[in-house]
Amino acid sequence: MAPMAVALIFGWWLVAASRAQQLPRPSLSLHPSQGVSLGDTVTLRCHLPRLAAWVWLYQEEGWSYNKRKKKEQDTAEFSFVSTKQEHAGRYRCQYRVSESAEMSVESDPVELVLTDLRYPPSSISLHPEQHVGTGTNVTIRCWNKDYGATFLLHKDGSSDPIQRQDFSEGGTATFTLFGVTPADSGTYRCSYRPWRFMSSPLGDSVMLEVTPTPAPPGAAGSSRGNLVVAVVGGCTAAFVFILVLIIFFLLSARRRRTQRDESPDAPPKKPEAMEFQVPSSDSEGLTYLELQAVTPSTQPPNSPIAPQPSVIYTEVAVRGRH
Repeated sequence: MAPMAVALIFGWWLVAASRAQQLPRPSLSLHPSQGVSLGDTVTLRCHLPRLAAWVWLYQEEGWSYNKRKKKEQDTAEFSFVSTKQEHAGRYRCQYRVSESAEMSVESDPVELVLTDLRYPPSSISLHPEQHVGTGTNVTIRCWNKDYGATFLLHKDGSSDPIQRQDFSEGGTATFTLFGVTPADSGTYRCSYRPWRFMSSPLGDSVMLEVTPTPAPPGAAGSSRGNLVVAVVGGCTAAFVFILVLIIFFLLSARRRRTQRDESPDAPPKKPEAMEFQVPSSDSEGLTYLELQAVTPSTQPPNSPIAPQPSVIYTEVAVRGRH
């Protein structure tokens, strides 16, 4: 029976896990999202992608809350009217769809950090002071009254701390802003957490102003000069390239023409006709042309005996008679 019971439990777990993967994940938000002090009211809202019958809110290593939904709504709210230290912590939510045993996966966590005004605010200093140029490294130092704690650096306008230094003994923490730009200008403060989800109030503030570093004299002219040089260089390179291509094609055409003329398969040139005048006393004014007649030879092309050209005479014109 024991092995069968284990198999049934394991099978049920697999079915539940597979069903959980089929339901969309909910999301959890905190209102207000920060600056909640002990005794304040805070609300956690679980946003549901599907209509649900039951919604659970879990505090990691702590409380568990559940709420049955009476109306078909896409959110479920859990409120602490007067927060206490035990309410601080990390929370997730989960839901079950109506008329079904299917459970969704848990949401991503949110942290409820409570501010305890009994902790004294931390002090802060800035080096270099206030006005710095772009690219400067700025050091911000925070300290309290020897509380071993985690320090956080805040910038006004940012919802989350921009830097964190985990558990600093001696009550001092040093933050560095490397190569600051005008976007780093603003007001900075520090807080510390003696315990993971309990915080001191924000301390004193320092103002950082980052001024753009002016360009050296002549930098604009130098940039324009570099641009002109680059354009002229590009045009020159293009002209030289085109000229080289033209010369290459001309040389190639000349080489092909020369090879065609020197080819053994080229047709032989026709012998030129020679015209001469015979004296009138012998020929009665006849005009003769001397033609070079080539007699076909049966000798091979490389025969040392060269054929002798024959001379053929023909009558061209006889002063009115033929």
